Amino acid sequence: MGEYSSPTYLGLDLSTQQLKAVVVDDNLEVLVEANVQFDNDLPEFRTYGGVIIRKDAPSVVQAPCLMWVKALDMLLDKLRVSGVDFARVRGISGCAQQHGTVYWSKGSRELLKNLKPDRFLHEQLCNAFATNNSPIWMDSSTSQECEILEQTVGGPDKLAEITGSKAYERFSGAQIAKIWRTRPDIYANTERISLVSSFVASLLVGDYAPIDYSDGSGMNILDIRTKKWNDQLLQVCGINLQDKLGETVSSYTNLGPISNYFVERFGFAEDCGIIAFTGDNPASLIGMRLKKGDLACSLGTSDTLFLWLDAPKTLTEGHVLCNPIDGDAYMAMLCFKNGSFTRERIRDTAAGGSWQIFNELLDSTPRGNFGNIALYFDAPEIIPALVGDHRFNKADERISRYSSKEVEVRALIEGQFLAKRAYAEDFGFVVGSNTRIIATGGTSSNKTVLQVLSDVFNAPVYTFEMTNSALLGAAYQAKHALHRENNNFEEITSIIPEPKLACKPFSDAESIYRPMLARYRKIVAQLLKQNDDS
Repeated sequence: MGEYSSPTYLGLDLSTQQLKAVVVDDNLEVLVEANVQFDNDLPEFRTYGGVIIRKDAPSVVQAPCLMWVKALDMLLDKLRVSGVDFARVRGISGCAQQHGTVYWSKGSRELLKNLKPDRFLHEQLCNAFATNNSPIWMDSSTSQECEILEQTVGGPDKLAEITGSKAYERFSGAQIAKIWRTRPDIYANTERISLVSSFVASLLVGDYAPIDYSDGSGMNILDIRTKKWNDQLLQVCGINLQDKLGETVSSYTNLGPISNYFVERFGFAEDCGIIAFTGDNPASLIGMRLKKGDLACSLGTSDTLFLWLDAPKTLTEGHVLCNPIDGDAYMAMLCFKNGSFTRERIRDTAAGGSWQIFNELLDSTPRGNFGNIALYFDAPEIIPALVGDHRFNKADERISRYSSKEVEVRALIEGQFLAKRAYAEDFGFVVGSNTRIIATGGTSSNKTVLQVLSDVFNAPVYTFEMTNSALLGAAYQAKHALHRENNNFEEITSIIPEPKLACKPFSDAESIYRPMLARYRKIVAQLLKQNDDS
């Protein structure tokens, strides 16, 4: 990489199925990318989709800690083969799948501090974990612990007010509490508990790395206002838990220089800084360079909205996390299970599996769909808590089917985006004159669908050419953390091309969709009441 300008920055992303890396130059342009696929590159760990699911308890989903450790050495070797000059890397940051926990056994800190560069990491850390497999975000075996967490503080609303979310089975607090309650031997032998993000940072810094505010706020035990662990919640999740978790730090904290292991083995400079690692969702906010007033809409298997918040809001069906860029701000996440799979179902039934025909049907129906509104939920939805197909005509009367495929297709897309706007507004988001919708994910390549998104929100929609927003966000954070005393994040990343305008709302969009938004809220309230009554 001698022809590239110095310095460079390294971003890492440990997702469910792979460990990825990107090296960017001082202009934040991508130089090299590499990855290690867990199933294919590390078959000895016998994972499927990067995880192990217990046959006798399918709600228990774990991943091998040593697989992740071994992947780091392999990934850096791949980068070296690609010509990366590690001596040029000034900073490293990263992200990881949120909510997973790693249990370091007693004595592991000394192992981290004394890693030998002539031996592989996984050989030296084979006895470093109190349990070899980490519970991850796919695990849903902690219903009892979730009830305890909510009861401790006075219910789901109060827990959401304190921690940013009501109790979720996949969240780390409940996972830790389950280990403490059901495997006290493992808990007693645990010297430190890391999130997956701080676990990877620990390997690189050669010591236990602290949990950052943003990833920590996805645990159900961090007070998102004080950014400290909540004493009440700590007590019901484990004895002496604060000692095992350590202190929390901002997401742009320089944790110190890289471990000597990587200096000697790979040629990193001794002063290469390791920046706090965070969760993949906060890292995506960094990678998309979301600003105040923007809304990011990820359209994938599940659909997710990302919002920038000046102050935390309380909504039990969403998540509020500490902002990874601005220590005084927050970010909100709203997740919708029924995304691409539902769109594909209607595409298959109404358009014979053709996106071209689907788009033609969507385009041939006027905005507002003659007053028809529908909600389609293949799987039990998070918000609203409904399942099944619910079709309504212009008089808000429930009907079993629509008379044309065109109406069906538009009802699906308009209904999905009306839901997103309704819940974004519930979270305090206000569509203003400077609002931008940043669309990402697989469906963001479909301009016809994006036009409906633009119309429903009455705001322009922009798209990025880039993929891997979380991975790039990690690399951007590495530079931001090292230069933020002189330049803010927006100044540091201003050299990156802005997202491209995909479409603008039609002039009559707000007059059409504002009344439909009110009707949508009324319909949802009626459906939820019917569910409660039944």
